Amino acid sequence: MSNAKQRRAPAERPQEILEAALAQFVETGFAGTRLDDVARRAGLSKAAIYLYFEDKTALFKGVVQHAVASNVGRMEAMLADHRGPVAPLLPRILEFMADRIEHSPMAAVAKLVLSESRAFPEIGQFYLKEVIGRGLPLLERLIKRGMEQGEFRKVDAFLTVRSMMSPMLLAILWRTVFEPIGADRLDVQALARHHADLMLHALRPAAGDVA
Repeated sequence: MSNAKQRRAPAERPQEILEAALAQFVETGFAGTRLDDVARRAGLSKAAIYLYFEDKTALFKGVVQHAVASNVGRMEAMLADHRGPVAPLLPRILEFMADRIEHSPMAAVAKLVLSESRAFPEIGQFYLKEVIGRGLPLLERLIKRGMEQGEFRKVDAFLTVRSMMSPMLLAILWRTVFEPIGADRLDVQALARHHADLMLHALRPAAGDVA
């Protein structure tokens, strides 16, 4: 362990541990990750990890909170601060997600959850609650608000939001599974803009539906 690591304030250590854990989980998967490896990568002792995380599952949950669930919080703030028509928010939300897929660990964490949840259901259940369970109802409320304001035609908000998010799931799979084995690079931002345009046209009320 380096002296620089030893001298760092305890408040900095959870961040260091989470960053090291993310890199280790991506490299070796949940099953293949050992806390000894995370500690070595963080330049800390294994005992130091136990001061903040009781076991490997708790550490993975911390990684999800740090790398993915925080993005849901930013979306919540985006929607809470918005006034007026909601239609302009759809492109912003999709472009925000595209940016996170391209420039944050979000895609890598999502891939880990998809690949490991069958063997370790607790991590999938946590992701379902903290990410999907918070994000999708938030967007459903947005679609309903657009219908109430007459911006959107009457649709099933539950299914509409899942249709809205499907290209982002494709982007995660494409970037993390298929591009590494030779698939053409996907421009996720372009995909987000294109899909937002399709969604807004699909949601637009017919002329006869406007009061």
